[in-house]
Amino acid sequence: MGKIIAIANQKGGVGKTTTAINLAASLATLGYKTLLVDADPQANSTSGLGHNPKQIQTSIYECMVDDASATQATLPVSIENLFLIPSHIDLVGAEVEMINLESREEKMKIALNAIKNEYDFIVIDCSPSLGLITVNALTAADSVLVPVQCEYFALEGLGKLLNTIKIIQSRLNTRLEIEGILLTMHDSRVRLSTQVVEDVSNHFKQMVFKTVIPRNVRLSESPSFGLPAIQHDSSSKGAASYLELAKEILEKNKIKKSSVK
Repeated sequence: MGKIIAIANQKGGVGKTTTAINLAASLATLGYKTLLVDADPQANSTSGLGHNPKQIQTSIYECMVDDASATQATLPVSIENLFLIPSHIDLVGAEVEMINLESREEKMKIALNAIKNEYDFIVIDCSPSLGLITVNALTAADSVLVPVQCEYFALEGLGKLLNTIKIIQSRLNTRLEIEGILLTMHDSRVRLSTQVVEDVSNHFKQMVFKTVIPRNVRLSESPSFGLPAIQHDSSSKGAASYLELAKEILEKNKIKKSSVK
């Protein structure tokens, strides 16, 4: 049965989409059948994997609001073992449309449960908010990975997110765990960047991944080519870092080989 990992932080610009795309691509490269779910109305994961959001017929929106099947919404991408359930701008209206629906917090869980056994990993790219769509993602997930930028306001809002996770654990998803806190956009030339790594590691201890994601030109430019960094330039520091993160997650979960045939 596939493990569902939500990539969440209500703070924008911390590397959620970059992490979602490149972690999913790295897991696929290592031989694990992986599905990336774009649950952000901005649809950056969709375009970052080479699909035009304006041409999407069936997305995660239709799965949640119109009960379309997740299989129907799934698209192939240019990397072997990697698949995508895309997003489009209509997802903005989903929160309003779902407000009166029964079990509104579980719509994504219902959609993904139907295909969970077909994948080793399902990675959900959440929007930069703690609204109903993100609540759906956290209710569907087995764990949540929190990207944190190596900057002065790194911990701002993190307490609110962790509190939201606790509420979801107690009311909607008792099995939800914190996969880890991932430090992103690290610049070794800047003392503050290194200081943030030390402060977050000292404060959250074992919750922090050993892998730290550097600032990297290839990571920044690869979405414009519609490719994950590992395809755009596999020798780049960014691509190598996300491959290390994938290996760290596999080791942490004691997963040695793909369970999907």
